[in-house]
Amino acid sequence: MHQALRWVDSDVTKRVVDIIGASCILLFVMPVFLLIVAVIALAGDGPIFFAHQRVGRNGVAFRCLKFRTMRTDADYVLARHLAECPAARREWAQTRKLRNDPRVLAIGRLLRRSSLDELPQLINVLRGEMSLVGPRPIVDDEAPNYGVDFAYYLVLRPGITGLWQISGRNDTTYAERVAFDVRYVRERSLIGDVGILLRTIVVVVNGRGVH
Repeated sequence: MHQALRWVDSDVTKRVVDIIGASCILLFVMPVFLLIVAVIALAGDGPIFFAHQRVGRNGVAFRCLKFRTMRTDADYVLARHLAECPAARREWAQTRKLRNDPRVLAIGRLLRRSSLDELPQLINVLRGEMSLVGPRPIVDDEAPNYGVDFAYYLVLRPGITGLWQISGRNDTTYAERVAFDVRYVRERSLIGDVGILLRTIVVVVNGRGVH
Protein backbone atom coordinates (compact mmCIF):
# COMPACT_ATOMS: atom_id res chain seq x y z
CA MET A 1 0.00 0.00 0.00
CA HIS A 2 2.75 2.46 0.97
CA GLN A 3 4.72 1.61 -2.19
CA ALA A 4 1.63 2.30 -4.31
CA LEU A 5 1.17 5.70 -2.67
CA ARG A 6 4.84 6.56 -3.24
CA TRP A 7 4.46 5.72 -6.94
CA VAL A 8 1.29 7.81 -7.26
CA ASP A 9 3.05 10.81 -5.74
CA SER A 10 6.37 10.21 -7.46
CA ASP A 11 8.14 12.69 -9.72
CA VAL A 12 7.64 10.40 -12.71
CA THR A 13 3.88 10.31 -12.16
CA LYS A 14 3.76 14.09 -11.74
CA ARG A 15 5.60 14.51 -15.04
CA VAL A 16 3.24 12.13 -16.86
CA VAL A 17 0.24 14.03 -15.47
CA ASP A 18 1.85 17.31 -16.57
CA ILE A 19 2.32 16.12 -20.15
CA ILE A 20 -1.16 14.67 -20.50
CA GLY A 21 -2.82 17.57 -18.70
CA ALA A 22 -0.98 20.31 -20.57
CA SER A 23 -1.64 18.63 -23.93
CA CYS A 24 -5.36 18.28 -23.24
CA ILE A 25 -5.71 21.85 -21.94
CA LEU A 26 -3.78 23.27 -24.89
CA LEU A 27 -5.99 21.45 -27.38
CA PHE A 28 -9.12 22.61 -25.55
CA VAL A 29 -8.10 26.29 -25.41
CA MET A 30 -6.49 26.43 -28.87
CA PRO A 31 -9.29 28.58 -30.39
CA VAL A 32 -8.86 31.13 -27.58
CA PHE A 33 -5.07 30.87 -27.90
CA LEU A 34 -5.20 31.69 -31.62
CA LEU A 35 -7.70 34.51 -31.06
CA ILE A 36 -5.37 36.18 -28.54
CA VAL A 37 -2.45 35.79 -30.97
CA ALA A 38 -4.52 37.54 -33.66
CA VAL A 39 -5.59 40.40 -31.37
CA ILE A 40 -2.05 41.12 -30.17
CA ALA A 41 -0.71 40.88 -33.73
CA LEU A 42 -3.32 43.36 -35.00
CA ALA A 43 -2.50 45.73 -32.15
CA GLY A 44 1.08 45.88 -33.49
CA ASP A 45 3.91 47.55 -31.54
CA GLY A 46 5.93 44.49 -30.62
CA PRO A 47 6.08 40.70 -30.38
CA ILE A 48 3.14 38.47 -29.48
CA PHE A 49 4.96 36.51 -26.80
CA PHE A 50 7.11 37.67 -23.92
CA ALA A 51 9.85 35.35 -22.65
CA HIS A 52 11.37 36.26 -19.31
CA GLN A 53 14.22 34.35 -17.68
CA ARG A 54 13.21 32.56 -14.49
CA VAL A 55 14.88 30.19 -12.04
CA GLY A 56 13.92 26.59 -12.72
CA ARG A 57 14.36 23.28 -10.97
CA ASN A 58 17.85 22.79 -9.49
CA GLY A 59 18.62 26.41 -10.36
CA VAL A 60 18.56 25.87 -14.14
CA ALA A 61 17.37 29.04 -15.89
CA PHE A 62 14.57 28.91 -18.46
CA ARG A 63 12.50 31.33 -20.54
CA CYS A 64 9.01 31.57 -19.03
CA LEU A 65 6.48 32.29 -21.78
CA LYS A 66 3.51 34.65 -21.61
CA PHE A 67 1.41 36.62 -24.02
CA ARG A 68 2.85 40.14 -24.10
CA THR A 69 0.78 42.43 -21.90
CA MET A 70 3.20 45.36 -21.51
CA ARG A 71 4.55 48.19 -23.59
CA THR A 72 7.80 47.53 -25.42
CA ASP A 73 9.48 50.27 -23.34
CA ALA A 74 8.25 48.73 -20.06
CA ASP A 75 11.60 48.98 -18.23
CA TYR A 76 11.88 52.70 -18.91
CA VAL A 77 8.26 53.34 -17.94
CA LEU A 78 8.68 51.42 -14.67
CA ALA A 79 11.90 53.22 -13.74
CA ARG A 80 10.34 56.62 -14.39
CA HIS A 81 7.17 55.74 -12.47
CA LEU A 82 9.09 54.48 -9.43
CA ALA A 83 11.29 57.55 -9.46
CA GLU A 84 8.27 59.88 -9.52
CA CYS A 85 5.96 58.02 -7.13
CA PRO A 86 7.15 57.16 -3.58
CA ALA A 87 4.01 55.10 -2.88
CA ALA A 88 4.68 52.97 -5.96
CA ARG A 89 8.31 52.49 -4.85
CA ARG A 90 7.14 51.19 -1.48
CA GLU A 91 4.60 48.87 -3.09
CA TRP A 92 7.20 47.54 -5.54
CA ALA A 93 9.75 46.98 -2.77
CA GLN A 94 7.24 45.01 -0.71
CA THR A 95 5.52 42.88 -3.38
CA ARG A 96 7.35 43.30 -6.72
CA LYS A 97 3.89 44.18 -8.10
CA LEU A 98 1.93 47.36 -8.80
CA ARG A 99 -1.85 47.61 -8.56
CA ASN A 100 -1.84 50.43 -11.12
CA ASP A 101 0.98 49.42 -13.41
CA PRO A 102 1.63 52.03 -16.14
CA ARG A 103 3.47 49.44 -18.24
CA VAL A 104 0.40 47.31 -18.92
CA LEU A 105 -1.51 47.65 -22.20
CA ALA A 106 -5.32 47.83 -22.33
CA ILE A 107 -5.57 44.33 -23.82
CA GLY A 108 -2.94 43.27 -21.31
CA ARG A 109 -5.18 44.21 -18.38
CA LEU A 110 -7.91 41.96 -19.74
CA LEU A 111 -5.50 39.08 -20.28
CA ARG A 112 -4.08 39.46 -16.78
CA ARG A 113 -7.48 39.76 -15.16
CA SER A 114 -8.50 36.46 -16.75
CA SER A 115 -5.00 34.90 -16.38
CA LEU A 116 -5.12 34.15 -20.12
CA ASP A 117 -1.70 35.78 -20.48
CA GLU A 118 -0.22 32.64 -18.89
CA LEU A 119 -1.59 30.16 -21.45
CA PRO A 120 1.78 29.95 -23.30
CA GLN A 121 3.27 28.43 -20.14
CA LEU A 122 1.59 25.19 -21.17
CA ILE A 123 4.42 25.04 -23.72
CA ASN A 124 6.92 25.40 -20.86
CA VAL A 125 5.21 22.44 -19.18
CA LEU A 126 5.51 20.29 -22.31
CA ARG A 127 9.19 21.24 -22.57
CA GLY A 128 9.76 20.01 -19.02
CA GLU A 129 10.66 23.46 -17.68
CA MET A 130 7.50 23.92 -15.62
CA SER A 131 4.74 21.89 -14.01
CA LEU A 132 0.99 22.46 -13.93
CA VAL A 133 1.28 22.87 -10.14
CA GLY A 134 4.36 23.99 -8.22
CA PRO A 135 6.16 26.96 -6.64
CA ARG A 136 5.60 30.24 -8.45
CA PRO A 137 8.45 30.96 -10.93
CA ILE A 138 10.83 33.67 -9.72
CA VAL A 139 13.65 35.75 -11.19
CA ASP A 140 17.25 35.61 -9.95
CA ASP A 141 17.09 38.72 -7.78
CA GLU A 142 14.16 37.29 -5.81
CA ALA A 143 16.19 34.31 -4.57
CA PRO A 144 17.72 36.17 -1.56
CA ASN A 145 14.19 36.88 -0.32
CA TYR A 146 13.76 33.15 0.27
CA GLY A 147 16.75 32.89 2.59
CA VAL A 148 17.41 29.30 3.67
CA ASP A 149 14.02 28.32 2.22
CA PHE A 150 15.36 28.80 -1.31
CA ALA A 151 16.45 25.15 -1.16
CA TYR A 152 12.77 24.18 -1.12
CA TYR A 153 12.09 26.21 -4.24
CA LEU A 154 14.82 24.38 -6.16
CA VAL A 155 13.36 20.93 -5.46
CA LEU A 156 10.51 21.08 -7.99
CA ARG A 157 9.67 22.60 -11.35
CA PRO A 158 7.91 25.98 -10.99
CA GLY A 159 4.16 25.76 -11.55
CA ILE A 160 1.62 27.58 -13.68
CA THR A 161 -0.49 27.56 -10.54
CA GLY A 162 0.10 26.68 -6.91
CA LEU A 163 -0.81 27.48 -3.32
CA TRP A 164 0.07 31.15 -3.76
CA GLN A 165 -2.24 31.57 -6.74
CA ILE A 166 -5.24 30.15 -4.88
CA SER A 167 -4.49 31.87 -1.57
CA GLY A 168 -4.74 35.55 -2.39
CA ARG A 169 -2.06 35.89 -5.04
CA ASN A 170 -1.07 39.57 -5.29
CA ASP A 171 -2.99 40.39 -2.10
CA THR A 172 -0.38 38.48 -0.06
CA THR A 173 2.96 39.66 1.29
CA TYR A 174 6.20 38.32 -0.13
CA ALA A 175 6.91 36.41 3.09
CA GLU A 176 3.53 34.71 2.74
CA ARG A 177 4.34 33.75 -0.84
CA VAL A 178 7.55 32.07 0.31
CA ALA A 179 5.64 30.26 3.04
CA PHE A 180 3.13 28.94 0.50
CA ASP A 181 5.95 27.61 -1.69
CA VAL A 182 7.63 25.88 1.25
CA ARG A 183 4.34 24.38 2.39
CA TYR A 184 3.60 23.06 -1.08
CA VAL A 185 6.98 21.37 -1.42
CA ARG A 186 6.65 19.76 2.00
CA GLU A 187 3.05 18.56 1.56
CA ARG A 188 2.82 17.94 -2.19
CA SER A 189 0.74 15.04 -3.50
CA LEU A 190 -1.16 14.14 -6.64
CA ILE A 191 -4.49 14.57 -4.85
CA GLY A 192 -3.34 17.93 -3.56
CA ASP A 193 -2.37 19.01 -7.09
CA VAL A 194 -5.84 18.11 -8.38
CA GLY A 195 -7.38 20.17 -5.59
CA ILE A 196 -5.19 23.17 -6.43
CA LEU A 197 -6.09 22.92 -10.14
CA LEU A 198 -9.81 22.85 -9.34
CA ARG A 199 -9.53 25.79 -6.95
CA THR A 200 -7.52 27.69 -9.56
CA ILE A 201 -10.55 27.64 -11.87
CA VAL A 202 -12.63 29.31 -9.16
CA VAL A 203 -9.96 31.91 -8.47
CA VAL A 204 -9.58 32.74 -12.18
CA VAL A 205 -13.34 33.14 -12.60
CA ASN A 206 -13.55 35.40 -9.51
CA GLY A 207 -10.44 37.34 -10.48
CA ARG A 208 -9.29 37.30 -6.85
CA GLY A 209 -5.90 38.87 -6.14
CA VAL A 210 -5.20 39.76 -9.78
CA HIS A 211 -3.83 43.18 -10.68
